[in-house]
Amino acid sequence: MQKTVKDKIPVTVLTGFLGSGKTTLLNHILRENHGMKIAVIENEFGEIGIDGGLVIGSTEEIFEMTNGCVCCVAEARDDLLRVIRQLLARPERLDRIIIETSGLADPYPVAQTFFLDDPIRAETNLDGVIALVDVKHILRHLDDTLVEAHDNQAVDQIVCADRIVLNKIDLAAEGEIAEVEARVSRLNETAEIVRSSHARIELDKILGLGAFDRTRRLAADIHHDHAHHHAAPWDKDGDHEHDASVTSVGIELPGHMDPAAMARWVHEIRQQDNSDLFRMKGIFSIQGDDYCYVLHGVHDQIEFRPNHPWADEPRCNKMVFIGRNLDRAALQARLAQCRAA
Repeated sequence: MQKTVKDKIPVTVLTGFLGSGKTTLLNHILRENHGMKIAVIENEFGEIGIDGGLVIGSTEEIFEMTNGCVCCVAEARDDLLRVIRQLLARPERLDRIIIETSGLADPYPVAQTFFLDDPIRAETNLDGVIALVDVKHILRHLDDTLVEAHDNQAVDQIVCADRIVLNKIDLAAEGEIAEVEARVSRLNETAEIVRSSHARIELDKILGLGAFDRTRRLAADIHHDHAHHHAAPWDKDGDHEHDASVTSVGIELPGHMDPAAMARWVHEIRQQDNSDLFRMKGIFSIQGDDYCYVLHGVHDQIEFRPNHPWADEPRCNKMVFIGRNLDRAALQARLAQCRAA
């Protein structure tokens, strides 16, 4: 017997440009006392996996995919299907699946997965696409002239969304927020816009949307085609291509890091011109400290702090930089200088 929407596992796709706060929102969801059993699928744009280590929750429920962006790499799409089927085959039923896309992903191909694959469509229901927007930095990405020849992923993410969260409003003046809200509204007239600081938002604002019934999907397809004037991303005749000038550098170091040296390095980065450094994220083992430290950076706004105690997982030092004109050797050498003696 065919399952009704109520009997299917709801799936939420969490999207947003680099540094918009997706992982912070994910941690907020997992911390809440909702009683749900949630599996998280992470798709990263980077050479090494970082986000899984930044997510608070049962490590056996975090699935990392680092073999390419799921929206434009066939192997990554196959991996996504494999992970979803693996989750559906488990004897204990999940209450929800959350997919966090990479900051450079077009979420449409991810959403389309739940309409094209019959076995998955029979067991899951796409509840909605949530787009996080960094109100402090989004306009520079929407107006990035260097990606005119390509799809602008920041635009795609907003256009695709069923609910848009204007995040980091604590960092912007009301005039800035209003300007972003007006710009976002012009890109997506149908999505409700909500505001948040530190990605803290009531869960009923982002979960249980039921946004992707047939009527809403057809409207989204039409809106997307009209907005971009090209074939939809899942059309075999259409191409989706990332801005080739944006690359990632992944660095792994053994041992432990010196906290004073790390603090000096973070201060040093804040003083530099970081217009080409879109995103930084890392997890570190600090000498003499039982806590795993995390580093989040968007341009010159950088946070370095203890996150959670190291448990059974092996201690490590991993860092990913995403941007343009990245000097791998210089970044590796400078970070290596922060290692404890």
